[in-house]
Amino acid sequence: MRRFLAVGAAMSMALVSVQPAHAQFGGLERTEVKEGYEIRAGETNILVFRPSVRVGAQTTGGIHEPNAEWTGSAKANLIAALEDVHGAQGTNLVMVPDQEGEMADLVEEYTALFGTVAGSVLAHKMTYGNRLPTKKDRFDWTLGEEAARLKELGGDYGLFFLTYDSYGSTGRKVLQGLALVLGGGFVPSGVHVGYAGLVDLETGELVWLNVDTSMGGDPRTVEGAQKRVAQLMEEFPRKAAGQPGTDPEGRVIVLPPPTAEDGSVLPPDDEPAAEDVEEGQ
Repeated sequence: MRRFLAVGAAMSMALVSVQPAHAQFGGLERTEVKEGYEIRAGETNILVFRPSVRVGAQTTGGIHEPNAEWTGSAKANLIAALEDVHGAQGTNLVMVPDQEGEMADLVEEYTALFGTVAGSVLAHKMTYGNRLPTKKDRFDWTLGEEAARLKELGGDYGLFFLTYDSYGSTGRKVLQGLALVLGGGFVPSGVHVGYAGLVDLETGELVWLNVDTSMGGDPRTVEGAQKRVAQLMEEFPRKAAGQPGTDPEGRVIVLPPPTAEDGSVLPPDDEPAAEDVEEGQ
């Protein structure tokens, strides 16, 4: 029996260190807005890009195993929820479909860049013990002036979303319980992370970021995706007041997908696997 306990404890201690990078931040939930920033008055279009979504299972050893079916369901549900929830009062939300050609490459590039920048903000601004001296008192992050190229899609701002869900497997949950019983430390089961950020395409500046490293809502279900989107849109920036009676109410615009010369809808370019959320740390 002692031998069994010793082996079990050793396994638990060894696997405690095999955790996603987000585990180091615990259940962090924070929002940052550029000081004094308001969305410009008047008719304003916010491009809502397809969310970067990864869903899978967390193995006993803490490794993420992608699940294509779960990811597809979650992405479809999140897109539908984004079309239904208009959290940007007084602005037009322009739903951008999957692109093709050079524009597809551009959107992919800036979606990945957003993930990298958001991860840096989380690590070096939102995490108190790890703040950069030049960043701790101000929110000053950018995707670069070249982000203005995205305005060709008809927007003034870009709204990016990134979600990562790794559901604890049965083996992982058993290990978690074993570690608690044997005093081997805490072994997390499941990782659920979301980022949402608004970029001013005039300047490339990231003007608002909402991060939650312990998100609620299962995006594989319609109700869960709606909850997830509502959480991600919390504390969205206010719009500056315009002339009395001139501010539009705002609406949701769904852009048509790219088409070929004969008018047929082009299939989206093959979507590369999104980077692990933790790689942005």
